[in-house]
Amino acid sequence: MDKPRSLHQRILTDVEARIVSGEWPPGHRIPFETDMARDYGCSRMTVNKALTQLTRAGLLVRNRKSGTFVRAPQSLSAALEITDIRAEVEATGKAYAFQLLRDETGGTPPEHLSAFDFGQIRTLTGLHLADQTPFCYEQRIINTDAVPAASNADFTKECPGAWLLKTVPWNKAEHQISAATADASLADRLQIAPGAAILQIERITQNDTGHVTWARLSYPGARHRLVASFTPSG
Repeated sequence: MDKPRSLHQRILTDVEARIVSGEWPPGHRIPFETDMARDYGCSRMTVNKALTQLTRAGLLVRNRKSGTFVRAPQSLSAALEITDIRAEVEATGKAYAFQLLRDETGGTPPEHLSAFDFGQIRTLTGLHLADQTPFCYEQRIINTDAVPAASNADFTKECPGAWLLKTVPWNKAEHQISAATADASLADRLQIAPGAAILQIERITQNDTGHVTWARLSYPGARHRLVASFTPSG
């Protein structure tokens, strides 16, 4: 049985969820500590500790005279492009690093990929870091029948997404973008609270040889947002 959340954890999760959902957009002044303490039935100190933690995490900006405001997200990702996560991190002025956590060859594709023409596969998971802080958790399957060179590629030296962008031409990609909550395992990887909001991008990429790769990218929701540019059709 799951343990009940503490008031401190509940405040953290609630504030983060409002930021991620857009209910509290960048620049929004959040309720005063005294008002939040009354609403949650707790002391002002409990609220203050939670908001201080969120401020240190880069989600809020505090001003003694005017109050506490939602800070603009610190990273951007193009919604309709396949981008290099290293470039995303470095665009924020932070140092990039990648940790390969799992690397297995063989086996069968998971059930959710049964409709796609994946043959021999290489299964990988890894963690992208920005200034040694978790930035994105990556789960990836590569169809090595479509990309034979991926069988022997060294992904400890270069993350699989960047290697694929550089090495394999593609002509079609399907994106699914969703908001979710982190289970205990993912929360541990991303160093966020269990149940915290995350942003997930699932992508299937293919070329003339077939389906190349499936990836699921999970970002701490309050620290990441998607952008896309459009032009009129016709």
